[in-house]
Amino acid sequence: MSTILLYAMFVVYVIAGVGLVIYGFSCYYSIYLFLKNSRKTRLSDRKAILKYYREHSMADLPQVTTQLPVFNEANCVERLLEAVCAIDYPKDKHEIQVLDDSTDECYEVTKKKVAELAARGYDIKLIHRTNRKDFKAGALKEGMAVAKGEFLAIFDADFVPEKDFLLKTVPYLVMDPQVGLVQGRWGHLNRTESGLTLAQSIGIDGHFVVEQSARSWGKLFMNFNGTAGVWRKDAIYGGGGWEGDTLTEDMDLSYRSQLAGWKMKFVFDVIVPAELPNDINAFKAQQFRWAKGSIQTAIKILPKVLRSKVPFRVKIGAILHTTHYSIHPCMLFTALCAWPLLAFFEPVGHLPTWAYTVGFAFIFLAAIAPSVLYFVAQRCSGYTGWKIRLLSLPILMALGVGIAVSNSRAVFAAVLGTKGSFVRTPKNGGAKKKAKSHYAQKFPWMALLELIVGVYCIFGLLEYINASKYIIGPFLALYAIGFLSVSVLSFMHYISNIFEVRKAIKCSECVEEQATN
Repeated sequence: MSTILLYAMFVVYVIAGVGLVIYGFSCYYSIYLFLKNSRKTRLSDRKAILKYYREHSMADLPQVTTQLPVFNEANCVERLLEAVCAIDYPKDKHEIQVLDDSTDECYEVTKKKVAELAARGYDIKLIHRTNRKDFKAGALKEGMAVAKGEFLAIFDADFVPEKDFLLKTVPYLVMDPQVGLVQGRWGHLNRTESGLTLAQSIGIDGHFVVEQSARSWGKLFMNFNGTAGVWRKDAIYGGGGWEGDTLTEDMDLSYRSQLAGWKMKFVFDVIVPAELPNDINAFKAQQFRWAKGSIQTAIKILPKVLRSKVPFRVKIGAILHTTHYSIHPCMLFTALCAWPLLAFFEPVGHLPTWAYTVGFAFIFLAAIAPSVLYFVAQRCSGYTGWKIRLLSLPILMALGVGIAVSNSRAVFAAVLGTKGSFVRTPKNGGAKKKAKSHYAQKFPWMALLELIVGVYCIFGLLEYINASKYIIGPFLALYAIGFLSVSVLSFMHYISNIFEVRKAIKCSECVEEQATN
């Protein structure tokens, strides 16, 4: 193998390894900020809410518009509408906008349900677009133009807000005119449905319990998570409004609003349960969108952040936050470079034991950092049974590695400026509920590449074991398990989806035949 190619591969390997170490150690800083501020901030928030309701009555509450962006969500849209209409808030001050861009039967389901709820006295309106310009951002922008409320609550179709959501969030916006957003914490409707949903729930808890808390309480830039939050309309306009040039319009607007001087607040104790995707291909599509959108936002926003007058640590936090999905190309590159470097690159093959030991110490501390963060998140989440849930942490680790191929493609697509559409994440509307509609999946071509990379990592692992380099072995083993598991599961869920769609079509044809007879 060419010496130049090997040296280039070694440079890439080192850069990727350093990247993983940096992102890993940033987890410890998030844990520090969370533990430092948790008790004080949560107590302060509770006191603030109690003080507000001692001094104000329900009649003093401001006008709120709840926006519900929907696209082909026939399985869960009715559940969403019922939950939002059940929110405890003065009816005359709560407008509900259903922003339905659906292109399938979901529109008729939504139209019928909206008419039913309007007849029951709710101020609910259906806004239907047929062009889907700017996707979700465009729908929210169009709805905001005619919204009555000075505050805008937003929920995706797979969320089920508690009755007291607005009562627990709106006061923060009233009490502090500089707060532009109040973000709630995501909960889980189907955490225990499968190993996949259990692993996802741990990952999401890590993000909200520790990372979002740390950013908000540590006075770093944080982001709106696209749902389960309440915006001040002026903060949206102040940040330049909704824009559809990235796939994470929520993160984009959050940064622009904060650069304009608005504050973001995360409320730890306001939990909004949501349905987790129980299909690996749906999960990968969701992660692809988040990964590509985050990097698109980084490219768009970071130059403005770096030129701003915010503190240096805030700038570093913003860089790590918006580029976080870069860990996936870093993982993929380390997996691909490890074997040829050992086999053909003499300096690596003859490194002294102490070099491996020191390198392993840094890599090990960085590698376990996410697990430490997840442990802290589960311990402090307030949920019972957290010790049992941590047993599924290896599944989450394998899952995080396994999607590195797909997410790396997303990162490269963002860097190259490749355009793409907003791909929805299919949901069933409840684990025990029969789905109204089954959405056909495309063949998971990326699973073939994941399979190839997984087999490649096995051969790399055997090479390292043969060379008695046992320190690197566990990492290559995790890579192999992750890539192979995600690949196999992708094919299994794809095949299962084919049968579900065929069964749904057959049942539909039977119903139509009976109706004709």
